[in-house]
Amino acid sequence: MSLRIILIPLALVAALALALLAFQVGRAPAPEVQAEAPPPPPVQLNVLVAARPLSPGMLIRDEDFTPKAMPQRDAPAGSLPDTPEIRIEIRGALLRHFIDPGMAVTRADILRARDRGFLAAVLDPGTRAVSIPVDAVTGVSGLIWPGDRVDVILTQEMDGQQVPLSRRVFGETVLTDVRVIAVDQQITEGGIPASGGEGVGRVAHTITLQVAVDQAERVTVAGRMGHLALAVRAVEVAPNGSAQAGVKTVFGGDVSPELSASTRRTGTHMRLIQGDRREEITFQ
Repeated sequence: MSLRIILIPLALVAALALALLAFQVGRAPAPEVQAEAPPPPPVQLNVLVAARPLSPGMLIRDEDFTPKAMPQRDAPAGSLPDTPEIRIEIRGALLRHFIDPGMAVTRADILRARDRGFLAAVLDPGTRAVSIPVDAVTGVSGLIWPGDRVDVILTQEMDGQQVPLSRRVFGETVLTDVRVIAVDQQITEGGIPASGGEGVGRVAHTITLQVAVDQAERVTVAGRMGHLALAVRAVEVAPNGSAQAGVKTVFGGDVSPELSASTRRTGTHMRLIQGDRREEITFQ
């Protein structure tokens, strides 16, 4: 048998196999096309926005701002997230610019209490800041807060040798209706401490007042003359920033009728010195 006769059947078998393979491939299902996944939603951020119109120069309180959710990409540069740490940080800060309701507050809009120049920015034009020492009594038991209005009272005692007993101790109001701008290093309006609650009722050591130029000299001299104390004014009293007007001096005899009567009974004493001679004289 020739080689040609043997190869012809093999070629037919191979051709048949290729035809069957091509038929199976043609019937195979087309691969599925996977649908494209939707883009992820934008990241939302809760930022602080003005709850009402806020004016330049005011000191920030918690209720001045409210949180607002917005896409992170739409938040203004420097906007402040609504977190407890941020609220504590900006509490009592000075507002630099006017902010409309619903506008986000940014770091460029505020001056914090620890920032340089904060105290000078808080003061009204033409005024000065002066501090006086206080204790639990003169500082109203630690219940004075920045933003309160106070009177400054001077108490002093004169030499008792030539002054009637009823007039040796006296007090007078040296400043009236002045604004407290700081308690120690705490500069916050509204009675909310910057520490977020620490130190409530803590006895202060110094109180800083906003005063006029002549009032700064007045309170400084008064501090050398005697003992200074503060009296808090009612909130409904309209601030006027004026110094004392017609405030009378109160003597010991005005407070104690018995002391005044004792002075009248004993009379006024005077010591007369003539060379080596000394003499006590009583005026009835």
